[in-house]
Amino acid sequence: MELKTEQPAESQFRHIVRIANTDLDGNKKVIDALRKIKGIGFSLANAICCISKVDMTKKTGNLLPEEVKKIDDTVANAASIMPSWLLNRRKNLEDGKDKHLVGGDLSFAQESDIRLMMQIRSYKGVRHGIGAPVRGQRTRSNFRKNKGKVLGVIKKKEVAQAVAAAKEEKGKEAKAKK
Repeated sequence: MELKTEQPAESQFRHIVRIANTDLDGNKKVIDALRKIKGIGFSLANAICCISKVDMTKKTGNLLPEEVKKIDDTVANAASIMPSWLLNRRKNLEDGKDKHLVGGDLSFAQESDIRLMMQIRSYKGVRHGIGAPVRGQRTRSNFRKNKGKVLGVIKKKEVAQAVAAAKEEKGKEAKAKK
């Protein structure tokens, strides 16, 4: 009889589960699969599993449709359910409310924030615009690549070779003039 109960469970296994407009791997644990959604980290995935009362060690492909719906609703309503310190968009600039954005909405919000900083010419906006580090890192040894062009450091051997080549060219020009 045990074989009969196991067969329907295997037939219900889904290799891809869709939560928050993201395809999740059915072979991973629920907590690990939720972390693949942009905007959900370890702490939030743990909180989502606890609030929706889903076993976080269960394989995502074995989730029942009701459990998937619970998780999806929890992710969609995270701002009203979770404490504010767990959200990724506290005191939003436009309306002053706490929000939690996931997926494409989060990417769009980040891009629009950077665009706004560049438009008002804030320090961070200017640094974003020229492709320099924004948060005060040193630039002497790191961040030397500027959009495909390597800048700066010339090694002593290369300098010596360049100087020798320049002297050689001057010597040839002087001989050509005489």
